[in-house]
Amino acid sequence: MRKGAELGLHIWSVWDPSQLEADFAPSIEEVSEQLLTIDFADETGLRETISRTAQSQGIDAVLHCGHGSSVLPVVREAWQLGLSPNPPAVYERLQVWAGDDWAPAEAPRVSVETLTVNGTHHVVGMTAQRTTGPPHFLVTGYLHPAPLTDDEQKIIGVAVEERLTASGYRSGPAHTQVALLPHGPRIVSCRAHLGADRIPLLVEIACGFDLEAAVFTGLLGSRPAVPEASRYAEVGFFLLPEGRLETYTGTEDIAVTPWVRGARFPYSAGDWISPVGDPRARRAYVVVEGDTPELTRERIAKARRDLVTYIRPADR
Repeated sequence: MRKGAELGLHIWSVWDPSQLEADFAPSIEEVSEQLLTIDFADETGLRETISRTAQSQGIDAVLHCGHGSSVLPVVREAWQLGLSPNPPAVYERLQVWAGDDWAPAEAPRVSVETLTVNGTHHVVGMTAQRTTGPPHFLVTGYLHPAPLTDDEQKIIGVAVEERLTASGYRSGPAHTQVALLPHGPRIVSCRAHLGADRIPLLVEIACGFDLEAAVFTGLLGSRPAVPEASRYAEVGFFLLPEGRLETYTGTEDIAVTPWVRGARFPYSAGDWISPVGDPRARRAYVVVEGDTPELTRERIAKARRDLVTYIRPADR
């Protein structure tokens, strides 16, 4: 949203208040013409909010920037208003295919960020998952660019572009997860939104391409020109045990470390900490840069050591 405002766009924001984190709200209000809140489970109310705002404010485009059950109601209303380049059937197809795709948890995975402009799909980059390893393979972070050969990148890119073309996707970002199996890549999910967990920031650090801003310039027909990556960037989630946070130190030291490019620890004493593997545990992270994947891994590990917490276990 900040990137859109910096480009001179006027943005009206619609949020479910249950999903709007307290430390984000002031920034969202600052870059929005208006911050509107509605329970996304109220499909009728959500569509009415979209329609009323779009018509009263002369909105030119409606973008759903996340995923979940609210996507289709928003897209259906936007399509009916003539404010979405993608028909609802596109999102319906992607949802149906997601239910058909499966891959073993131990298979390495990469996420592919694409930007589609006027029906042409552009691969922006590929990002590797970091996991806990066996037995659960829980995601602990992401590395960009993924260390793949040129042939691997080409094969994966073709598979993703074919999926997007088959869906009828015409415009916007997409985030596709691909499992690397012995017989070739298998698409696990393909969603019409930017990658989460600071993946766009990793792309920007590694190759200088602003994927978030490109979403808006793509609406105007501008095709992305992505430079070659000159370094690696990695985000690592702080791997904290489940329980009640009592005290913590180290965030100030992490923030001023030269190779740290971003960090967030949105907790205060008394807050509940979700376990590793819970999506809410990804709220706390550190982003680093480095010349090799091994170096970024070491720097993530150091930042995790620098954060010292005392957490009262869940059973006490």
